[in-house]
Amino acid sequence: MTSSNLASAGGASLRLRALTADQCGASAIEFALTLPVFLILALGIIAYGIYFGAAHSAAQLAADAARASVAGLSDTERADLARKQITTTAGNYVLLNPARIKVDAGPLDTDASQFRVAVKFDASELPIWVFGGLVPLPSPIIERTAVVKRGGY
Repeated sequence: MTSSNLASAGGASLRLRALTADQCGASAIEFALTLPVFLILALGIIAYGIYFGAAHSAAQLAADAARASVAGLSDTERADLARKQITTTAGNYVLLNPARIKVDAGPLDTDASQFRVAVKFDASELPIWVFGGLVPLPSPIIERTAVVKRGGY
């Protein structure tokens, strides 16, 4: 190799070392790569937190209605008490819209000594569905059931 070739190879090597040693934009590139992942993760946590809050509220509403139905003497009276309990208390739950709640109350199909209250809530009005393209979300219909034993054991 001639001395001019060595000098140009050495100069290229120095430039390459100087370029790889420069860390000025590394933080910006790392931030640009990790930010979308972090945002999707954070939005998923928020969306599922709201969904689980609504599901828990529906379960609590069904349990309260089932407990209220214990006072009834007949299946019709129990069902009326359960529906009245849901009608009067559904507005107390922040994530539930009382107009989107359906109630099914009656004796348990497999055991007539138990009374069942089923609450079906259409959660499609919750703000989480705007994240549907970014985060896989569950069904917008939340169904929760509570069962109580009739008196007399």
